[in-house]
Amino acid sequence: MSEEKTPAPGLIPERIREALRAAVAALGAPEEFDPQVTPTADARFGDYQSNTAMVLAKVMKRNPRELAAALVGSVEVAGLCEPPEIAGPGFLNFRVTGEAYAARLAALLADPRLGVPAVAEPKTIVIDFSAPNVAKPMHVGHIRSTIIGDSLARVARFLGHRVITDNHIGDWGTQFGMIIHGWKSELDATALEADPIHELLRVYKSVNARAKADAAVMEACKDELVKLQAGDAENLAIWKRAVDLSLAGLGGMYARLDVRFDHFNGESFYNARLAPLVDDLIEKGIARESEGAVCVFSDGSVPPEEDPFLSQRDGEWGANPCIVRKADGGFLYSTSDLATIDFRLSEWKADEIWYVVGAPQQLHFRQIFAVSRMRGIEAAMTHIPHGSILGEDRKLMKTRSGENVQLADVLTEAVERARAVLEEKNPTLEASEKVAIAEVVGIGAVKYAELSQHRMTDYVFSWEKMLALQGNTAPYLQYAYVRTRSIFRKLEDAVVFADDEVFVIAEPAERTMVAKLCQFGEVVPDILNDHKPNILTNYLYELATTFHSFFEACPVLRSEGVTRRTRLALCEATSRVLRQGLDLLGIRVTERM
Repeated sequence: MSEEKTPAPGLIPERIREALRAAVAALGAPEEFDPQVTPTADARFGDYQSNTAMVLAKVMKRNPRELAAALVGSVEVAGLCEPPEIAGPGFLNFRVTGEAYAARLAALLADPRLGVPAVAEPKTIVIDFSAPNVAKPMHVGHIRSTIIGDSLARVARFLGHRVITDNHIGDWGTQFGMIIHGWKSELDATALEADPIHELLRVYKSVNARAKADAAVMEACKDELVKLQAGDAENLAIWKRAVDLSLAGLGGMYARLDVRFDHFNGESFYNARLAPLVDDLIEKGIARESEGAVCVFSDGSVPPEEDPFLSQRDGEWGANPCIVRKADGGFLYSTSDLATIDFRLSEWKADEIWYVVGAPQQLHFRQIFAVSRMRGIEAAMTHIPHGSILGEDRKLMKTRSGENVQLADVLTEAVERARAVLEEKNPTLEASEKVAIAEVVGIGAVKYAELSQHRMTDYVFSWEKMLALQGNTAPYLQYAYVRTRSIFRKLEDAVVFADDEVFVIAEPAERTMVAKLCQFGEVVPDILNDHKPNILTNYLYELATTFHSFFEACPVLRSEGVTRRTRLALCEATSRVLRQGLDLLGIRVTERM
């Protein structure tokens, strides 16, 4: 009998798949057959499971349990797993050996990527998210796009993709006629200096109200807009000043959220490209004039129910065109988005473009993507929609006066509430430390409350739930991290693990802990399959609960020898995975709470 050796570190399910590929090939399976391996739902049945025998039995017209028995006899997993077991109609259950898990733990500690494989073929991905309007404060409705988009960008970068984040801000359009008119007629310079965005919003609201009541004011606003679009020097200067002030205000908000953008190419950036784009669409026969407007109609290439340029009324399919130029010569979001695609492909060489935008815009993006295909564009474009944030009445979250809840107010209240919890739980902390910790915990709580939801779910905003120290919340995970670090603060000397250090996984709680740690490398790549950060939040919550159970069952500092080293290694690995995983969500950690 040959000596069994613990295999080299690597993703455990992938190594099982490789062994299954060799085994099914030896049994005469089709060359393209690809075995699947998934974690078991119940640890009593092992760590991983495969339905290979049942799927292959249909292909090869064989009895699935007989085929499973043949695979058990031929699959080479010695040193990685115990001999696989057959369950039910032909499932194969694999139980990883303690030695293999111990080797994997050592590998995790030596790997700055913590077992997460880099993508084999990196892509250039442009991610379009957040997109607030200039001269208006960000409100609670911006939370979802901003936080989901930032997390997806972090994950894609970590996996090795070249990511370009672009904030397509609304910095051009009809509202600027009102802002410029108000700037000239009622601007409070002192208020503008103290709080630029709120003063610009006040001016806009005031002029908008006056314009509704007085046609002369509306005409004056239109005149200012025409002058702006014609390049009037004074109006362009006011517009640029308003944009600059707004970007400065937005910069402070994004800094507090720890969200960064590579570009802020707003609508104005593409203004000169719009007329040539429409001319090109007409010249190529993609768009045509209809009632004075220029539109793209259905080309009949897809069934009506899949056609974004058709809609059904009274049982009949009718035209639902994409308008790229209005009858008055003005352009629309569709025109700007098409020009944006051109730029991102030509200048940034994008392989993929992701749009993290609310679900109500799904038809818009279906039309934009369809027009792009008509133009011969092959880059992958994906709309990543999300639902809404609701108030306790299960309606869109508003203030009592019906206004949008401002994001700055949400963040400030989150931090204040976190500070109150800290005062109660740990009053002896230094005041400056409480301020810093409250900022980390409060902002993290808001982010995690968002990211722990399926992105299409409409969820109710709850302060009590998001700031709870128990349950699936950011404070619970941050506390788990703090608990891991507190162990090492009690030691006199820093703990250093050798790359080839040998650990021993003996207790059930140790085994459960290392098994959960090994799943990090499996979970992170899966996030981008359907752009769902909640896959990571679910994993991190399970990791934290597993750690607390391990910590209670397995004394760390009171143990000795290799047992102590192994348990310290499990604590260190948990600490690193929690910190890295939360960072991929855009959430910071703190050493004390």
